[in-house]
Amino acid sequence: MQNFSDKFINREISWLSFNDRVLQEAQDTSVPLLERLKFLGIYSSNLDEFFSVRVGTLKRMVDFGIKNKSVVAGSPKKTLDGIYKIVLTQSEKFQEIYEAIKTGLEREGVFFIDENVLNKQQEKFLLDYFREEVRPRLVPIMLSSVKQFPYLKNQVIYLAIYLKSRRRKGTEHALIEVPADVLPRFVVLPKIKDKNFVIMLDDVIRFGLKEIFAIRNVEEISAYTIKLTRDAELDIDDDVTKSFFEKISKSLKQREKGQPVRFVYDQDMPRDLLDFILKQAGLHDYDNLTPGGRYHNARDFMNFPNMGHRNLQYQRQPPVPHQHIQLNKSMFETIRKRDILLHFPYQSFSYFIDLLREAAIDPKVVSIKITLYRVAKKSNVINALINASRNGKRVTVNMELAARFDEEANIYWTRKLEEENIRIAGGVPGLKVHSKLCLITREEGDNVVQYAAIGTGNFNETTAQVYSDHLLMTCDKRLTREVYNVFKFLATNYLTYNYKHLLVSPFFMRKKFKKLVTNEIANASAGKEAFIFAKMNSLVDPEMIDQLYRASQAGVKIRMIVRGICSLIPGVRGLSENIEVISILDKYLEHSRIFIFCNCGDEKIYISSADWMVRNLDNRVEVAVPVYNEKNKQELKSFFEIQFRDVRKARMINQKQDNPYRPERARFKHRAQEDLYAFLSKKLTGFRQE
Repeated sequence: MQNFSDKFINREISWLSFNDRVLQEAQDTSVPLLERLKFLGIYSSNLDEFFSVRVGTLKRMVDFGIKNKSVVAGSPKKTLDGIYKIVLTQSEKFQEIYEAIKTGLEREGVFFIDENVLNKQQEKFLLDYFREEVRPRLVPIMLSSVKQFPYLKNQVIYLAIYLKSRRRKGTEHALIEVPADVLPRFVVLPKIKDKNFVIMLDDVIRFGLKEIFAIRNVEEISAYTIKLTRDAELDIDDDVTKSFFEKISKSLKQREKGQPVRFVYDQDMPRDLLDFILKQAGLHDYDNLTPGGRYHNARDFMNFPNMGHRNLQYQRQPPVPHQHIQLNKSMFETIRKRDILLHFPYQSFSYFIDLLREAAIDPKVVSIKITLYRVAKKSNVINALINASRNGKRVTVNMELAARFDEEANIYWTRKLEEENIRIAGGVPGLKVHSKLCLITREEGDNVVQYAAIGTGNFNETTAQVYSDHLLMTCDKRLTREVYNVFKFLATNYLTYNYKHLLVSPFFMRKKFKKLVTNEIANASAGKEAFIFAKMNSLVDPEMIDQLYRASQAGVKIRMIVRGICSLIPGVRGLSENIEVISILDKYLEHSRIFIFCNCGDEKIYISSADWMVRNLDNRVEVAVPVYNEKNKQELKSFFEIQFRDVRKARMINQKQDNPYRPERARFKHRAQEDLYAFLSKKLTGFRQE
């Protein structure tokens, strides 16, 4: 009998391997320089969230004496030790890549400079900027003068100040919060000839330190960056007298006071200053102190200013028009003729906005129901729903208040919608609503016709420009009736339904997926063709992984594209030699879920909001929708096949977790995201020629 470690990759170690693939993109010299810088920002943002959520959970398990050795988590203490070791190695790699990118940018005339190398013109500009914009937002705290050490906010950058005065013996310490939430982290200085110069906000503050502390007659002054990451899990109380809305609002305030999970500091900081901060902040015996460089919160690189060099960034390609959707034609009329399958960001999300806008002013539309998980900051979806309500439509929104790190935004939108008399459905206690559903009811003559939009990604026009997702728009009664039943369940939780077409969690999805895999096992055992092609963000669920292992042993051909965590180990003789797994990282975030089952040639194809994780299959409301239109089925299958032949941006998932590129990389040029754009463009051209 095989051990767990022989059958499953620890989920946390697999996640770190995924984030290392992000670092690979930052390291890839074929990627434009500012895009490489952005990947460093993505890596940093990912790591912050990982420590806030996953490491925070593991630390709580250790604190409570939980010695869980499940296949997914492993021993919490052992896992934490492995995490710290990997992160330190990746941090060194990060720094090397950052220095290489800086050198590359200098060759392109873009220079990072600090406060020590400014010329007279730059000093004058910066002095004005510091006095007008920066200094008014600074609140220096003299640590020797306060009775209690100030509270360090979660993932906020601070400058720990080392002061040596002419008047006082010894040294003093101060603390300044870097106001990166209200000021740009990167300040663009005046151009000199064809050279661009950028200075960090941290260094602008360092530049003005002597002015800040002028009255203290400072002889020596220096500043060192620190950052504390806290456990981000929400502690939602069980007080039945409070609404879920109130509980989430209260828990958001508590999140800022979560337990420390990581403290990062400038490794050049004087030891006495570091010891003083650790002692005063109660971190002296803390086990995750991470020495770093001069700057932290590299996630801000995602918002690095465009310096006007087109060759430093990916050039956005115009969305490919859908061959069946015509400008200024009714979306309802178009959907009545055929199911519409959209692929973002290759095609425009505005088609869905157009559907909502048409519904808002169409006198035949009676109601709109929609699930919202994450919406854009300036949401056209929300605007269309408000417009519909003002035009007398019954609008119901299932707003997921517990969408991690979007809770505050969703509370804001909930209030806005309620102000417009839009009904906010309460959802299901204990279950996140992660499905992506919209249902529009329309009176057409003597008939009531329903139109549904079912997707793999959020109804969010901003992320739809960079996330690869699919959206099916249909009026097929087999599907719309069952979407209606999902909304009825969300409104009245005690009513559950049987679903013949949709796969709905937490009740039926796991059972149906297992049945589909079992069917392939039976066909392979009978000598028939059998295959499973699947694309998802994460593959962690041990039951589904075991089912795939059984399928592989029966001879089922399994190809998988898994962007993030993959606890399955492919290519193990006697266990998974018929399973191949790749992960694609490129300019768009691979976010869609596709499931294709051979079914003796009568292929069953689904798109879904759900990954194969315990939380998606058992603890959330998720939906997978079958694709029935034959042309759409072939289009989705082609989509998967194009992705699976990628050799430029695909990495092979293996037991070593070392992310090798495919060996054919040097000989072939298949790059899925470029090939998919070409595929859809060619399809449009062919349609117009018919």
